Amino acid sequence: MNSAHSEFAERMLHWQLAHGRQHLPWQQTRDPYRVWLSEIMLQQTQVTTVLGYYARFLERFPDVQALAEAHPDEVMALWSGLGYYSRARNLHRCAQQVVAQHGGAFPRTAEELARLPGIGRSTAGAIAAFCHGQRVPILDANVRRVLTRLLGFGADLSSTSNERILWMHAEALLPHTDLQTTMPRYTQALMDLGASLCAPRNPSCSQCPVQDLCVGRQEGAPERYPVKTRNFLRRAQSWWLLVLRDAGGRIWLQRRPARGIWAGLHCVPVFSSRAELMVALREHASHAAPRELAPFVHVLTHRELHLHPVLAVVDEPQLQREVHAAKGDAGAWFTVQQSSALGLPAPVRRLLYGLV
Repeated sequence: MNSAHSEFAERMLHWQLAHGRQHLPWQQTRDPYRVWLSEIMLQQTQVTTVLGYYARFLERFPDVQALAEAHPDEVMALWSGLGYYSRARNLHRCAQQVVAQHGGAFPRTAEELARLPGIGRSTAGAIAAFCHGQRVPILDANVRRVLTRLLGFGADLSSTSNERILWMHAEALLPHTDLQTTMPRYTQALMDLGASLCAPRNPSCSQCPVQDLCVGRQEGAPERYPVKTRNFLRRAQSWWLLVLRDAGGRIWLQRRPARGIWAGLHCVPVFSSRAELMVALREHASHAAPRELAPFVHVLTHRELHLHPVLAVVDEPQLQREVHAAKGDAGAWFTVQQSSALGLPAPVRRLLYGLV
């Protein structure tokens, strides 16, 4: 074993014990269900945001059996606001698969865990390390940043082969002894260091427990790591939202298509242009003159949605077929209170509650 590797692991273990996070709710358990739930929620989401959702999920779904038996709408409703809704769909599918194929018990190895829906290699590694002390690496965004700076790993991570090499380095750095104790703490240490001192911008190198081992620090340019040249292009898109409200204050909602933005969520009808919306509205039964509400922008990873809501109060709760957005389901009328039990996109939920 490389002595520098051993030194790195030892320092990380001591630093985590003294300075790392100790009291997050999912740190107080080795229950794979709870660790899995936290890992999925934490993907691309801040800890402070996850805490409330995590508690609410466990209150409603205390174990994997309860989650597997839930109606998809209830799962999506509890997830609403966390974003990246494919995570919630995969969460539900994964729970059902664990119950149907594994008797309600999560597999014990990272290799088996990675075969489940929504669990990639890094998440599988985290669950196996935290719950079973398995000697397997993780490589989420924070850990990738820590390790590339430590190693001075300047290869372009847009390349699958380079990513594979980094995985090999990550495995070589793992502890070798007392794995039931060291693997959970070491894994948490990497997460904690990446979430605190080893920040993307202006890292606090002077406080880092491995600063003298870090190539990025020695070069005086830790921020140049990691290297990834393939950037995504966020495309702007305009959506026109038809907010239909009947005399009783109910809102017309329909489920979005199974693929695409907000897939499977309930939503007001969406149109690609104002003209298209108005054509659909003319086919509707009598209604008051539509009122255009203040437009707003909602940013997704690969889309910048410019949303233009139009409110129309209808005299009768009857909808013509043409009002339904393309490929959506038939829809139904809901009070705002009833809509709280549905999976709604966060901006649509805010929009509807703003009308109350």
